[in-house]
Amino acid sequence: MATAEIAQQIDSERHSPVMELRRYTLHPGRRDDLISLFNTHFLESQELCGMKIIGQFRDLDDPDAFVWLRGFDDMQARHEALTAFYDGSVWAAHRNAANDTMIDSDDVLLLRPVGGDTGFALPHERPGRIAGETSPAIIEAATYTLKTSVDGFLAFHDDVLSPLLRASGRHAIASFTSEHSLNTFTRLPVRHGENVVVVFSRFDSVDDHAAFTDLLDDNSAWQAVQQRLATYLTAPPIIARLSPTARSLLR
Repeated sequence: MATAEIAQQIDSERHSPVMELRRYTLHPGRRDDLISLFNTHFLESQELCGMKIIGQFRDLDDPDAFVWLRGFDDMQARHEALTAFYDGSVWAAHRNAANDTMIDSDDVLLLRPVGGDTGFALPHERPGRIAGETSPAIIEAATYTLKTSVDGFLAFHDDVLSPLLRASGRHAIASFTSEHSLNTFTRLPVRHGENVVVVFSRFDSVDDHAAFTDLLDDNSAWQAVQQRLATYLTAPPIIARLSPTARSLLR
């Protein structure tokens, strides 16, 4: 995406060349149980195995969905890190409690940054285990599933969609597309055979995001390009409003 859209953060570093976008469907009322397990057991322990836990989120429009992002330096590093964690003592001790919260954990996109973008700008340190208030920010994840080439869609996005979205108040922070490398860690399935682009944007609050969507809805130019947008996609974009948990780095 256009570099002017990528938010710059002081005291931050970029992550990650390979990323998983993981969306879990949970048993009703169990989301906070899984978040508690993450906060206590699954953050530092995974990072000690060589991955970066970028963010964990509640989906504001689905009370039984948990969304999280984890990054890797490359596909070989991914294989090694996942093997170390899932064969390790922390997962062995807590996997039954985690799995008991879940109906489905296979909705996973394997992604890489678009173009010269190197991923998210993140703080060096996450909030501690006894975290304070959660961030009021909203991370919007817009997922476009393509029936055309990625390059063609990106050109349309940068030239046509981005100016309209930016004018309505969107602040894009990172953009990713499908990583088509073989999934060598077969214990954890990923979605194959899809071309997607996922654009992440940050809003200061739910109200700021609502104001953004209201401006878009009233923008005749935005409405006019929807038919052109549809020609690139297999289905309408999926827009998720994600609320960072107390220990999420991306916040």
